[in-house]
Amino acid sequence: MSAFLYGVTLQWKLDIRSKSLLITCYVVPLLFFAVMGGIFTSINPEAKNTLIQSMTVLGVSTGALIGLPPSLVEIYGSDIKKVYKANGVPLYLGLISMFLSAFIHLLIMCAIIYIVAPIAFDAAPPASFPLYFGSLAVFIAASLSIGCVLGLSVKNQSKLTMISQVIFLPSIMLSGIMFPVALLPGFFKIAGKIFPATWGYDMMADDIFHFGSLWPLITILLTAAILCVLLLKRLQKT
Repeated sequence: MSAFLYGVTLQWKLDIRSKSLLITCYVVPLLFFAVMGGIFTSINPEAKNTLIQSMTVLGVSTGALIGLPPSLVEIYGSDIKKVYKANGVPLYLGLISMFLSAFIHLLIMCAIIYIVAPIAFDAAPPASFPLYFGSLAVFIAASLSIGCVLGLSVKNQSKLTMISQVIFLPSIMLSGIMFPVALLPGFFKIAGKIFPATWGYDMMADDIFHFGSLWPLITILLTAAILCVLLLKRLQKT
């Protein structure tokens, strides 16, 4: 257990020095928040009621879908994987340590938005602190699980970037953070429910817990976990 905790701590420290993770987990989300927060609240004053949730969804999706997968490819698509196998280190250790490290980084980024938004843009904080951060934790885990599947299944960096963008862009556009989902055509409303961003936004924006928004995220998380196990077994054989 101590070795595992040491591995997670070491990975977290390495990620702090990683420019790609720094950009996708902190710089891009917080810069977008600083610029678009003022624009959103100026165009539509009602946006203050959901500014924290919308900027959080964008930041988590950016870090999980664009930041995490390339970091996994650096391990499982390179000679580092051979080092793991040669030294008897389980392949899942790298995946779990990066998952937990990214989880912590994204949680810190979301906490910054939570604290700064009411001060900088007079945004309304969520009504229930425990409910909000509980919902946020589930949303981060579900989003990172998809990033893990991408990082384990796609070995080519350029192809991975393209696939990540294909998932990231519609998940943001169809989630309701840019404009109300009610304005979307029926097909796009249904398509948006495939992505965790839609359910995460709904759950964090609600003042009351609704299981209807939780179970899709749990389903996505469990499905992705099963896929990760299968992908790791395939990598073990190569």
